Amino acid sequence: MNYQGAEGLEFGDGNIKVDPQVLLALPDGCRIVSTQAHGVSFFANTGKLEVELRDGTRQSFFIKVISGEVGQKMVEGEFESMKAIHALLPEFAPSPLAHGSYETAPNTHFFLCEFRDMVEKMPEPREFGARLAALHQSSKSPKGKFGFHTTTYSGNLPQATGWEDSWEVFFTKSLKQALDLEVQAKGPDPEFDSLLPILFDKVIPRLLRPLESEGRIVKPCLVHGDLWYANSGIDVKTDQCLIFDACCFYAHNEYEFGQWMPACNKFGAEYLATYHSHVKISDPVEDYQGRLDLYKL
Repeated sequence: MNYQGAEGLEFGDGNIKVDPQVLLALPDGCRIVSTQAHGVSFFANTGKLEVELRDGTRQSFFIKVISGEVGQKMVEGEFESMKAIHALLPEFAPSPLAHGSYETAPNTHFFLCEFRDMVEKMPEPREFGARLAALHQSSKSPKGKFGFHTTTYSGNLPQATGWEDSWEVFFTKSLKQALDLEVQAKGPDPEFDSLLPILFDKVIPRLLRPLESEGRIVKPCLVHGDLWYANSGIDVKTDQCLIFDACCFYAHNEYEFGQWMPACNKFGAEYLATYHSHVKISDPVEDYQGRLDLYKL
């Protein structure tokens, strides 16, 4: 966990005190009614803030708090990711409000968004597939390239998001960075030494180069980046599906489904089928399963 605590500002147990920078990010003139721990995170402390607005009505907000330099970059990446998704499909994601650092504990950083009460059940495949397809199709890379304007984090690990014209080049750089972080954390492995040259010299060019050959192009689409089932939910009030906890960048749209390949995930074949009823499989179609196996890495 990347959260080291902020004395006097814990959520729950009757505490209604929040850091001044959090208060500044909330609606002007509001009053904190309650705080409580809410949700689960591997890396952060998460909570729900209930406030009373100037007109006497009440509104709730979700807050995530992380410590350290990495934590500061994590909340920035999440804020920019959720802002990008919400700007395209506001009904598909909670609205982000702010990110920043505590005034009373400068090494503590927060992400703040609207609170959407959710039930933990799988979204209906047809609705979810249609919305995800709309997100991918309606997005447009600001530079016409693959990447993102800031570093985003998969968990607490930075993703390579520098802009590239080629999807093959971007994916190769991204995977190399991820594998470098793995070696740094766990040490060298003889199997890596023998397998990685094959992966980078043969497998990636074989599966990704045809996407950008013989007149074919890959549109850079905004992807959630970590779309496993626990980062989705159903809004209690609207009964509509939502996604959250994003680490976005502009990618080949099929990259999104690498996260769906492991057996532990619950986005099964019916979700892929409904998605592809809106967006066709990229050519060459015969390489589709191989690409998904590659993206699973």
